[in-house]
Amino acid sequence: MKIDKLCGERFKEKPSDCVIDSHALMVRGGYMKGVANGIYSNYMPLRRITRKIENIIREEMDAIDGQEVMFPVVMPASLWSESGRYESIGSEMARFEDRNGTPMVLGMTHEEAAVHLVREYANSYTKYPFMIYQVQTKFRDEGRPRAGLIRVREFTMKDAYSFHTSQEDLERYYAICYDAYNRIFARCGVPEVITVQSDSGMMGGSISHEYMLLTPIGEDTLAICNDCDYRANMEAADSIINNVCEGEDAPLQEVHTPDIHTIEDICEFLKTPLEESCKAVVYQKNMTDEYVVVFIRGDLDVNETKLTNYIKEEIHPGEIVDGCGLFAGFIGPVGMDREKFTVIFDKSLENTHNLSCGANKMDYHYTGLKITRDVGDVEFVDVAKIKEGGICPKCGKPSIKLSRGIEVGNIFQLGTKYTKSMGMQYLDSEGNLQYPIMGCYGIGVGRLAASVCEAHHDDYGPIWPISIAPWHVELCCLRADDEECKGISDKLYDEMMADRMEVLYDDRNIRPGAMFSDADLIGAPIRVVVSPRNLKEGVCEVVSRDKTLNEKVPVENVIAFVKEEIAKRLAECK
Repeated sequence: MKIDKLCGERFKEKPSDCVIDSHALMVRGGYMKGVANGIYSNYMPLRRITRKIENIIREEMDAIDGQEVMFPVVMPASLWSESGRYESIGSEMARFEDRNGTPMVLGMTHEEAAVHLVREYANSYTKYPFMIYQVQTKFRDEGRPRAGLIRVREFTMKDAYSFHTSQEDLERYYAICYDAYNRIFARCGVPEVITVQSDSGMMGGSISHEYMLLTPIGEDTLAICNDCDYRANMEAADSIINNVCEGEDAPLQEVHTPDIHTIEDICEFLKTPLEESCKAVVYQKNMTDEYVVVFIRGDLDVNETKLTNYIKEEIHPGEIVDGCGLFAGFIGPVGMDREKFTVIFDKSLENTHNLSCGANKMDYHYTGLKITRDVGDVEFVDVAKIKEGGICPKCGKPSIKLSRGIEVGNIFQLGTKYTKSMGMQYLDSEGNLQYPIMGCYGIGVGRLAASVCEAHHDDYGPIWPISIAPWHVELCCLRADDEECKGISDKLYDEMMADRMEVLYDDRNIRPGAMFSDADLIGAPIRVVVSPRNLKEGVCEVVSRDKTLNEKVPVENVIAFVKEEIAKRLAECK
């Protein structure tokens, strides 16, 4: 490929709407162009990268007996109604009617389609286990698309679904997929990806893991223990608080606190730490607008995912209106009408006393709160976010560190959530009807490409691993107007093409600085530079994008040298 025929402009300036490096570099390098918010067209360099990622994924899925299939992008709403998700999923799913007035959806995930495909086929235990997978376009109407390909609305994803006759067999295969995913990420050039326990969310299921690339620009917060191998997404991490009641119980006393509304203000007014306060956080259920009042220790925050999972309903921040029975800034558990509101007490309040809290009337708070004495018998549940320095749920040490990460893949043990709801059954060896047990395994292809760029770049452009680089070699002719330089460059290009090497040839008559700037943005791992100065010595300069290689190689040896270097680097990615 000659670069003067390559569609897409490369430019120096960082686009103003690009908030992270990978997004800026991929726009500057002519990889993609925005069409709408969270929707992009891909130029050839990005298509070559994603195609290589897809092929690595296919090789690893085929190696564990995966069967590639293809589900439709557009599905009838009736299929999603079978599972119950047509009603439970919110506005992120695109719904429309076809010309006949039939309700349809754009696929944002394909569990329903997977069950539909095999539920008549897999009617006997003799046909299990098996796994099917696809690489397909999906659409999810994200409310906040951002960061280029990291969070988009239209995307390509590999999703796989396995079917089993026992939990033990699912766990056996789950471990096989777990290892296959580690190989995929290593082969794509990001072996530093880690696995964390996660929340299953709308997918359902009991056990799930996310594959995370640690980076400050990541959207997810991860809880990582420095003293053991515990790693979890904050959404799924248990918050463990060990309270110790010290001193005598103080009486419950009402205190006048005019114009003091926040927990920080009341603690400053009372000269007490946040840990000795009980704050109220108010939500409303999406379906009914019923108030949900969460009482939690003043220094902690509510984990909304845990709360949603506990009450089994979607929520949004509460809007307190006149006459609702709640007084903003003065809400407390004493005298709270637990019949009128859904009231939840976080575990951080267990075994506490002498707390400050709202008094459920304007301009008043209580001190001396002891929940078991002043409120009565309540259930304490974990709905708090784990915090930096918190207690590790596995080893019990106060050694939790919070880090940011990009989710590049996920795996779920779905159980029978979809097979039961959609009536998929098989006859076991004794002739009894059973529901198959499912696993689900996903990787976002475009997001993985952007994540690799985020992990491996410098100020000048991406540093692509050779396994997914758009081209292995870029050949630079520094003087296209010099007959000898152009002639040798053309000869090297022809030989490389004859050897089926992946080469991008730049023979434009432009300044060397501009040529090298474009080469940095394209990020080919190996660069061969032909210049009149080097040809006086009978050599070409062979350098690597990652700066680990810089050799002057005799012209007659360049092809063999480059082929050996490519083979060595590819072997390192296996």
